[in-house]
Amino acid sequence: MVDVPPLLLDRTSRVPLAVQLADALRAVTAQGSLRAGDRLPSTRQLATELGVSRTVTAAAYDQLLAEGWVAGRHGAGTFVVGTPGPVVPAAGPAPVLDRPVPGTDLRPGAPCLEVLDRAVWRRAWRAAGDEAPDGATSAAGAPAYRAAVAEHLLRHRGLPATGTDVVATAGTSAAVGELARLLPPGARVGVEDPGYGRAVGALRDAGAEVVPLRVDDDGLVVDELPAGLSAVYCTPAHQFPLGGRLAATRRTALVGRARAEGFLVVEDDYDGELRYDVAPLPLLAALAPDVVVHLGTTSKLLSPTLGVGWLVAPPAVRDALLARRTATGTRPARAGQRVVAAMAASGDLSRHLRRLRRELHARRDEVLAAVTAAGLRALGDDAGAHVVVPLPDDATEAAVIAAAAGRGLRLDPLSGHRLGDHGPAGIVLGWAAPTRAELTAVLPVLTEVLRRNA
Repeated sequence: MVDVPPLLLDRTSRVPLAVQLADALRAVTAQGSLRAGDRLPSTRQLATELGVSRTVTAAAYDQLLAEGWVAGRHGAGTFVVGTPGPVVPAAGPAPVLDRPVPGTDLRPGAPCLEVLDRAVWRRAWRAAGDEAPDGATSAAGAPAYRAAVAEHLLRHRGLPATGTDVVATAGTSAAVGELARLLPPGARVGVEDPGYGRAVGALRDAGAEVVPLRVDDDGLVVDELPAGLSAVYCTPAHQFPLGGRLAATRRTALVGRARAEGFLVVEDDYDGELRYDVAPLPLLAALAPDVVVHLGTTSKLLSPTLGVGWLVAPPAVRDALLARRTATGTRPARAGQRVVAAMAASGDLSRHLRRLRRELHARRDEVLAAVTAAGLRALGDDAGAHVVVPLPDDATEAAVIAAAAGRGLRLDPLSGHRLGDHGPAGIVLGWAAPTRAELTAVLPVLTEVLRRNA
């Protein structure tokens, strides 16, 4: 292990200590003070020498690992990989807002891949590949996958379903499109506004007429549903994007109207497993299996690489969907189904969900602290992987988006989720896509952007 040259950290600077430390290590490496093959001190030892927390040194090492400046060797330590050409110093110190962090994606919808154990991932794919190739496939999906989903729904969402009840899908949007094609031509389908744009796209692609439905802090405003709907698409466990939870009285009212008026309720439970304060309210499908279609996906829990989700529907709807698949020869691929089934059988899926909940909850606390430091508030239940930062108008929203882009932050405008030209403005802020070190490094930048422009 080499002696690291003196590293100066400015505790009065707005630049996070982890970012300063990574910059300093890059500089001494480029200058030749550290050479390829040199072993760096452990994060604990360096933290002691510098008088900082181990979180700071670990975050700096993680950043350098990601950039390829250093590499970790199991059981041996962290080593310098190479020494690129000297860094030309800037004319003078730059404030934090003049130091963009390229490509940091703070939009919702991405999975937290950092939590996904790559050894578990590889093991599941190997187990899936050990099975013999399919000679023929069922329109409903692989039996092992359907059984695994049924067990998952019972344990994590309280839905008493069997493998026979479960139908494999290619994900939520694909399932919405399949369901829409079972409705009469030109059917009117109510969708939350603001809401999930891909579901809107799938409905319109299938020829349905999309009817905007108002939402508030308690979710869908059931009393305002218009007459003549064939279906209602909603996200009751964690309304997307505003983040509210459909109140119990509204759930009962929605089910009552569906039964009385003969429409179908499509319940998208896209992140229902990710709740951190209390247990979520029971699924609508558990409350009214006769009029509710439950949708789930692995895209947020694992990865969209798998391309699989699930559906639990009333028998008549399920049979009609399977008949259409058989007639058209369309069905989701089974490779991803096999991988999920293998993860469930080994217990790795449950262990992954526990890690995911812990990590995303901790990230949520960091994001809320950054928003609060900017003097703003965040909307949304203690759940999932996003919140909404409300802004006064579309002009302010556009200014924040532009300023963030100039700093290398990719933000999602709330206006982009509206079905019409008018509605609430704000930022839909996600925290699953970046690594933890990257998130920690850019949150002060986000705070400053919001403070200056919101």
